Amino acid sequence: MSDIAKLQIGDNQYEFPLITGTENEVAIDIKTLRGATGGITTIDPGYKNTGSCQSAITFLNGEEGILRYRGYSIEELAEKADFLEVAYALIFGELPTKEQLDKFHSDIKDKSIVDDDIKKIIDAFPKNAHPMGVLSSLTSALTAFNPSSVNVDSEEDMYNSVVKILGKFPVLVAWTMRKKQGLPLNYGSKSLGYVENVLKMMFEQPNEEYVQNEVLVNALDKLLILHADHEQNCSTSTVRIVGSSHAGLFASLSAGISALWGPLHGGANQAVLEMLEAIKEDGGDTKKYMAKAKDKNDPFRLMGFGHRVYKNFDPRAKIIKVAADEVLKELGVNDPILDIAKGLEQEALNDEYFVKRKLYPNVDFYSGIIYRAMGIPVEMFTVMFALGRLPGWIAQWREMRLGKEPIGRPRQVYTGENYRAFKDISNR
Repeated sequence: MSDIAKLQIGDNQYEFPLITGTENEVAIDIKTLRGATGGITTIDPGYKNTGSCQSAITFLNGEEGILRYRGYSIEELAEKADFLEVAYALIFGELPTKEQLDKFHSDIKDKSIVDDDIKKIIDAFPKNAHPMGVLSSLTSALTAFNPSSVNVDSEEDMYNSVVKILGKFPVLVAWTMRKKQGLPLNYGSKSLGYVENVLKMMFEQPNEEYVQNEVLVNALDKLLILHADHEQNCSTSTVRIVGSSHAGLFASLSAGISALWGPLHGGANQAVLEMLEAIKEDGGDTKKYMAKAKDKNDPFRLMGFGHRVYKNFDPRAKIIKVAADEVLKELGVNDPILDIAKGLEQEALNDEYFVKRKLYPNVDFYSGIIYRAMGIPVEMFTVMFALGRLPGWIAQWREMRLGKEPIGRPRQVYTGENYRAFKDISNR
């Protein structure tokens, strides 16, 4: 294949180089388009066909159901690594040695104390505030308590910022949930692992000793790994474009949290449970709702099935389905909502309409089931997504800053009024 793309506009022809990635993805490099053509741009709503950067972090092939972090398959990482190992690999490019991982974990624990004045900010929120709004605000507020900017040319500065946010963010997640539940705000233990501390901080009761459940630890560890990064999605692109203005790491992450909040992105697992609640309120007839989903004239939308990127299957769903089954078996939860979910799952996996269209249950479907069974409130689901996505956001921000990428500044095609003379208010 030629390494040049030719563009014909009227009688003029322009040539632009092709860029080929390590997985043979090909892109047309059009950064000189406006200059070469005298101001012509492209238009691509939603940037579905536009590469905003070159990245070495995550490879995603939706047609073949492939997801890899730094070259490692998501299947192997979920089976053989823990969340902190994956976080280290995403951020720094290689899986850590035993010494590197131990130091990483120790440094994160050392940086996990949150300034006590943050509690005053939490107290100012009403109990009915959505946890994602609270989390975004608290993450942004960390900037006020850590005012020095990160020197991106210093590996030590960058490392300290990374361990600082990885240490404090789980505390903010737990405090966000406990504030809503009226529970005291607590900390983890230096004797516990990263994921174990997340569960302890979220669920420990003030009048009893918290006992870890390894099935839940394993399920949450896998969920966080599966959500750790997903290429240039809405929230990740937000983190990069905000950071491209040289906004700090915490401010950029706060913007990413807000982007993740939407029901078309991180809020999808919450939307799954809200759908299940609606089905329950209507009698719990799963066959009725599967028929509604197949009816083109019915506005009902089946949440948690299919994926806008994966055209075959979501590789993360295959992994987390096993964990979901283990959690439900371990907890023995008697919940009509989860019964409805399992009913929808079985019908979709065996219904020719869904099988033919590859509308399989996705990671949002199973993560919602797990979080529900664990006792995590539905409005906290997207917060848990943010906890998992944190290392990916950090990695993308770091790559963008180290790569000296220019400030993001998309173009537009103007479709408004032409020049109009100003009219005095008495003549309008």
